[in-house]
Amino acid sequence: MRLVIRSVSEQVVNVVRDWILSGRVPANSPIRQDALAGELGISKIPLREALTRLEQEGLVQNQANRGFFVRDLNTAEAEEVFALRLKLEPDAIALAAERATEADHKAARDMLDTLYQVTGEGGEGVGAFNRAFHLALLRPSQQLITLNFLERLHVLSERYVRKHLEPLGRDERANEEHRQMLDAWLARDLDQLRELTIAHTQKTLDDLRQQLPVE
Repeated sequence: MRLVIRSVSEQVVNVVRDWILSGRVPANSPIRQDALAGELGISKIPLREALTRLEQEGLVQNQANRGFFVRDLNTAEAEEVFALRLKLEPDAIALAAERATEADHKAARDMLDTLYQVTGEGGEGVGAFNRAFHLALLRPSQQLITLNFLERLHVLSERYVRKHLEPLGRDERANEEHRQMLDAWLARDLDQLRELTIAHTQKTLDDLRQQLPVE
């Protein structure tokens, strides 16, 4: 008996999620299932399974008689997502700093170096590496349930982070805040780390309130 490590639909979930988060599939646009299935070389069955999973994650919505659409960015969702991050993330990141090993320290430093490099090159994937950096600071907490919630929140945050970073100079400011957070995390300065995490997350939300349309 051979075990299937990852089903086709699970692989499709990862591919389509990355396309949505990177902006390759724009917000509020329909997902052309025939074209997408053909591009991926699969049938529509695993694609529909993947889209149903992404609907559960909050990235797409199934409109009656119209099919699946990428959900648009909206202020109400941003308020909810970042409010939850503000409640969960400061204590989780502080616990992670307490429990982090030297290997965790190296992984976090390497991830921030990569984020700086991608930002400097102006390449794609800044949002994804931004998320990866935050999760590198959170995973050593070993709080599996809290971490699962935060991973989902960071997936939902990523498109908003990309929107937040659009104005010139925002990415440099964000990375300086990341550097300060990493320094406090490495030093296990827990009070400072909590304060920096709250300020960093709150600034992003404050900027989004100005960028997103008023509802």
